[in-house]
Amino acid sequence: MSDATLSQATAVNEPSAGLTTADGKPLKQALLRAQSHARRRAFLLVAPLLAFILLTFVMPIGQMLHRSVHNEGFTWHEDVTTGHRTPIMTNLSQWFDDNPLGTEPDEAAFAALAADLVVLREVKAAGQAGTRINYERSGSRSMFTKAARRANKLEAPYKEALLELDEDWVDPSLWRVMRDASSSYTANFYLAALDRTKDADGKVTQVNENRQVYVKLFKRTLFLSIIITLLTLILAYPIAHLLATLPLGKSNLLMILVLLPFWTSLLVRTTSWMVLLQSQGVVNDALVGMGLLGDENRLEMMYNQMGTLIAMTHILLPFMVLPLYSVMRPINPSYVRAARSLGATSWTAFRRIYFPQTVPGIGAGALLVFILAVGYYITPALVGGADGQLISNLIAFHMQKSLNWSLAAALAALLLGGILILYWLYDRLVGIDNLKLG
Repeated sequence: MSDATLSQATAVNEPSAGLTTADGKPLKQALLRAQSHARRRAFLLVAPLLAFILLTFVMPIGQMLHRSVHNEGFTWHEDVTTGHRTPIMTNLSQWFDDNPLGTEPDEAAFAALAADLVVLREVKAAGQAGTRINYERSGSRSMFTKAARRANKLEAPYKEALLELDEDWVDPSLWRVMRDASSSYTANFYLAALDRTKDADGKVTQVNENRQVYVKLFKRTLFLSIIITLLTLILAYPIAHLLATLPLGKSNLLMILVLLPFWTSLLVRTTSWMVLLQSQGVVNDALVGMGLLGDENRLEMMYNQMGTLIAMTHILLPFMVLPLYSVMRPINPSYVRAARSLGATSWTAFRRIYFPQTVPGIGAGALLVFILAVGYYITPALVGGADGQLISNLIAFHMQKSLNWSLAAALAALLLGGILILYWLYDRLVGIDNLKLG
């Protein structure tokens, strides 16, 4: 092909080739600059929203995931007034680095421990280091604080001196925990979140049966969330169908009743259910007054799973109604009438014509309600009692009471992982493009 022919073909494929603007510049370069300018302007428009998402969503989740595997309580001490960071337990950490796992602590190990106890006493970090070990071995904090108070009086042989203070200093499990804690990064918090621990040899084992709490709570959270999702679906489907089939004026009036809970404080709604459900509450008094129950047979609907189910089903019901309504409203009623005219029964017409068109709304509502249910905190805390608590309540306990933020982060990370798996399953089974939230 000649150069002339090639130039003609290029001009045909690129209409702007060879053309110029009013000021004599090539038209193609002007178009590229205009596109680049449009992209920059679009980016600047979304930049505030992107920054907001990064600061309030991505960064907190990243910090949570980092906290779940990172804890410096046994290796560094930070002065809250000056911000000065001091390395602690450096001698014991060095001994752990020089001796492989399974090595029994010798006199050199106890000497390193005694030297570090002196440092803990000077920087007043014995409680901090003991708390870090106490996360995995109960009773360790008092051992550290007691030993640090007498650290200046300890003399060789240090093993005997420490054993005089507390015989548990020779416990292999204590040394295993201290070895793990000598590194700021550890997966032990995830093991604890799954009711697992490491023995003296470093093998992963289950904790004692009376300490197996977290897996049980995860199962309870999953079970109650599924039941709440099913209950909201059963209640919301006929409500959404009624709203979708009524004339628009009446439908809007009833929609106000559906949205009314959104305009009421969550705390007010929860405490209202407490008044209704307690043993001497409105529901029990009404049942006794109608003669359906004896005064001695009042229903126990508070501080148990029943209270959690009732209250959370009511609170989350609108989150199921709205997605269903959004897919039911556009459905043409003539489809069902046509099926009926062709001989289909009402059930067949519903099952084969109407119901399949509402599946995207069912999936979206179920996904939304389930995700909200597994992370609910206030309602189970107020009406659930010991039997109705969810994993979110234990996460809050570790954040506010025990101050074991790393374990709380590990529990939250596992909960987040479960939600992501649910999202992936929904995408595979229904398709995220079919998500209808309203």
